[in-house]
Amino acid sequence: MVERLVEKTGPAVQLESAAQTKGERTRERIMDMAYESIVQKGFAATSIEELVEAAGITKSGFFYHFKDKNDLARQLFDRFLSEDEQIIDTLESRARELSDDPLQSFLIFLNLYAQMMDDMETLHPGCMVASVTYQDRMFDADVRQMNIDYLMRMRERFGRWLGEIAAVSPPRHEIEMTDLADALTGIVEGAIVLSKALGDEGLMGRQMRIYRNHIRLLFGV
Repeated sequence: MVERLVEKTGPAVQLESAAQTKGERTRERIMDMAYESIVQKGFAATSIEELVEAAGITKSGFFYHFKDKNDLARQLFDRFLSEDEQIIDTLESRARELSDDPLQSFLIFLNLYAQMMDDMETLHPGCMVASVTYQDRMFDADVRQMNIDYLMRMRERFGRWLGEIAAVSPPRHEIEMTDLADALTGIVEGAIVLSKALGDEGLMGRQMRIYRNHIRLLFGV
């Protein structure tokens, strides 16, 4: 969903880099380049040859880290999903610490989410979830299932939180909490596409605030 929106900076990343072996840094560099290539021009158009050349390694060096191109995709997608969910975890924990009320904490979460989008220095390069979804025949069954499982986790996560809200503050009109949860994911994914297509850096934050206002009005605040 968020897909590498938060850049690692400062002493922490320096210590992390120092702790990594040369091989681990090479592996991460290959995945970084593969990510950029896949979201820009697609998985099929991303070749092992170009990654090898860009990384300054041999083909045997590539196959030391990845069994094949599909293995690269699986490891890359797994890293993306882990980073994405860590970001959501952090924002949710912060929001719930600031308020015990489920509605207020969810509104805080959405505001933090929007602020994070505002702080992006450049346009979002693209979305791995969208890439896997629209190019599903290019990826193997494992990657496709990872995508489905991730989207279901987001539905369950936000649906559960919205269910907490509805139990305390019933919505003004009948609506399924899973549909409302899916709307959040849909807005994020759609905003990534729109912001890139229109060259509008502020679009993602604005769309998140529209969703936030909808939640606030729906539950009668």
